[in-house]
Amino acid sequence: MVQAAKLIGAGSALIALAGVGAGIGIVFAALIQSAGRNPLMAKQLMGYALLGFALCESIALFTLLVAFLILFSSF
Repeated sequence: MVQAAKLIGAGSALIALAGVGAGIGIVFAALIQSAGRNPLMAKQLMGYALLGFALCESIALFTLLVAFLILFSSF
């Protein structure tokens, strides 16, 4: 029973990954659109896009950490 609750909790924690995927898609869509409008700023925009990607990915890593804590904790 406890194992089933852990699996449900870990699965629920991973729902946030859908938002992370959408966020990363929005970041790079904005990069492509902005670089198309102003090609001279493409190099600077790439730095901003990588920062946005890293911030979105940090949420995914935190979510994965929480899921592993739920699965492998001994309470």
